[in-house]
Amino acid sequence: MHTWPIRVYWEDTDAGGIVYYANYLKFFERARTEWLRRLGLGQQGLRERTGGMFVVSTAEARYLRAARLDDRLDIRTRIRELGRASLTLQQQAWRSDPTPALLCEGTVRIGWVEAESMRPGRLPAEVTAALAGAVAPTTPAAFEKDVCA
Repeated sequence: MHTWPIRVYWEDTDAGGIVYYANYLKFFERARTEWLRRLGLGQQGLRERTGGMFVVSTAEARYLRAARLDDRLDIRTRIRELGRASLTLQQQAWRSDPTPALLCEGTVRIGWVEAESMRPGRLPAEVTAALAGAVAPTTPAAFEKDVCA
């Protein structure tokens, strides 16, 4: 599991002073990018070396509680499924202070495409190798239990 901290800024909130719902998808995207970078899979470098890139094919989110201005969030990412051409990730946004609380959870499927043609392709060997060590299939309940322990 990878955790990426994010602070809620004024620009992230709506007229009601809470995080605008679509911004959770942006938070998830940033966390995925940093997770890939930590695995040695910086997206620009991958494109230059392999000619391919990741694209989001499906995104689902469930909103549970509101985040507000200045909240510190932890975005948690875990692989649920690793295929030959795509991977499915489970992501969660947790408020870390003052009391930890799960705010939003989602599932994102990203696929590999050839950058020039945008046609689907198989994950390169270097990507599969890096991701294989990060695979931890789990149920949503087990994920929550792991991160709350």
